Amino acid sequence: MAEGKKKEKDQLKDEKELSSGASLLVDQEKADSKEKNAKTTESEAQEPEKKKKTKKIKKQIQKGKAKIKCTYNNTIVSITDLNGNILAWSTSGLLGFKGAKKATPYAATQVVNDVTDKVKKYGVEELEVYVKGVGSGREASIRALANKGFNLVLIKDQTPIPHNGCRPKKPRRV
Repeated sequence: MAEGKKKEKDQLKDEKELSSGASLLVDQEKADSKEKNAKTTESEAQEPEKKKKTKKIKKQIQKGKAKIKCTYNNTIVSITDLNGNILAWSTSGLLGFKGAKKATPYAATQVVNDVTDKVKKYGVEELEVYVKGVGSGREASIRALANKGFNLVLIKDQTPIPHNGCRPKKPRRV
């Protein structure tokens, strides 16, 4: 009989421990759900703050570089800051000129007009101009930059010149 009573007492203790453990689990689950609810209410409170968008302010850059590449077939103009980060670029092909009209002086002036319209928002006033290539739009593009109101600090020709580089083609026999 004594053994039977001990077994019953042990079973009762085990049941109490299990029930107390289960109640601890239930308490933890309740606490977790309360924290989740609190987090969702905090995130909901933060969401209206995220919806407020501030207008992005463009960097104001006083000095820049204008790089003009005039080839026999096209004219490319890009304006960068002094570190070389491109602010705006344009080509005569981008503006809709096709074929031989891309390399004309008129196309070069139109390209410069397009680029200067894109660069106005940065506030660029002074430009260093670097010209590369032998196309017909070289002088026209420089004139257009000057007419648009930029202060041209430097005009430098960077056309690559071979020092007797490649062997020329054999002469044609006609």
